[in-house]
Amino acid sequence: MAPATTSDGPTWATVRDRLHDRGLRWTPQRRTVIEVLSRTEGHVTGAELLDACRAIDPETTPSTVYRTLDVLEELDLIRHSHGLDGREEYHVLPGAAHGHLHCSACGASWDIDATEAAALVRSLRTGRGFVVDLTHLSVAGHCAACHAAEETRDR
Repeated sequence: MAPATTSDGPTWATVRDRLHDRGLRWTPQRRTVIEVLSRTEGHVTGAELLDACRAIDPETTPSTVYRTLDVLEELDLIRHSHGLDGREEYHVLPGAAHGHLHCSACGASWDIDATEAAALVRSLRTGRGFVVDLTHLSVAGHCAACHAAEETRDR
C-alpha cells in the first residue's frame, strides 16, 4: 500500500475535504478512484485505473476516472507523464521530478532522477536554450542485459 502522505506533500487523508472545498461531491465512483489510487505505488495508466475501479464498482465510467485524475493532479496527489507510446501515465504521490528509461527490447522501464539526467538537461539548456521538463522525459534504448544479448547474437 502506498503511504498516506509524502514527506513534504499532500495526503490522501485530506482529499475528501479538499474536493468539497472545490465544490465537488464525494460520490461512490470518485471514492472508488481515490481508494484504488491510495493503494497504488508508482505509476498507473488511466486504463489500468479504470479496470481496477471497475473490479470494485462495475458502474465506474471513464469520464469520472479522468475528471478525478485532473482534479487530483491540481491537488498534487498525482502527476501525469507520457510513455513512449504516447499514453498518459500517472505517478501516485509524486516525490521529486523524474524521467523514465524504457528498454525497447524487453519492455522494462526505470525512473531516472534529476541527478542522473543532469548532464543531458544542462547540455540542452546550454546548447539550445531548452529547459527540460523532467517529468515528461522518456528515453528509449536497450537495457544492459538486452544490449549484451544483442551483441552476443551479432558476433
